[in-house]
Amino acid sequence: MFPDLIDLGFLHLKTYGACMAVGFMLCWTLIEKLSGRKDLGNFILAMMVSGVIGSRIAYVIEHWSVEFAAHPEQIIRVDQGGLMFYGGLILAILVFFGGCWWKKENPLKLADLFCTVIPLGHACGRLGCFFYGCCYGKDSDAWCAVTFPAGSPSWFNHHRQMVSVLPTQLFEATALLVLFVVLVVVYRRYRRLTAGIYLAGYAVIRFGLEYTRGDPRAAVGPFSISQTISIGLLVVGLSLVWYNTKSRSPNGVSVGQ
Repeated sequence: MFPDLIDLGFLHLKTYGACMAVGFMLCWTLIEKLSGRKDLGNFILAMMVSGVIGSRIAYVIEHWSVEFAAHPEQIIRVDQGGLMFYGGLILAILVFFGGCWWKKENPLKLADLFCTVIPLGHACGRLGCFFYGCCYGKDSDAWCAVTFPAGSPSWFNHHRQMVSVLPTQLFEATALLVLFVVLVVVYRRYRRLTAGIYLAGYAVIRFGLEYTRGDPRAAVGPFSISQTISIGLLVVGLSLVWYNTKSRSPNGVSVGQ
């Protein structure tokens, strides 16, 4: 656990915030490189900000009674971790379609572009989770298990005891990097399938990973909230892949033209 990247008293930089910043800049750079466009800066920035806000809102709602009911002033401390990715994704999607309408952009075309790089930025965020100690896994004696120190979320939630847990943050970061590589290949060869493969691919990753999480999880029936959303995203993703496979050629040109 390495929560503070720089702590000089007058200058305090959280590792989690630094990882998020690196992820944002990598995504921004790759979007411009893949698209060859330099006019998407405001659009990208709006989606990034909405992603953080949505992630924080969803996390606060899910963990209100455990973390924020007694300390509501902590709601704004995004730099200390505590983001629910799906909340950010949902709000970012709403902003995305609003931005496409405003700029008269083709939403399907831009969705393929943005979905290519999202896993890379997300992986950086998960590394930040690991350094902060949030989003940890179940108690385990496995060879890969780690022990987060006193003061970490794991320590608090285990009644102020240091317990070996699975490093689910690293599991997810690794899976996201693999998904990122796959999406770059897909984007370059079968562009119209990118968004659908991203949604379906991440849904599968997240659904399975939830079974290894050990931090407090809100439930919807037999599944966690994230697993429930994953099921919906899997259906949407597979539907997009099916639609684009049936109606368009790999390079995005409608079949029959």
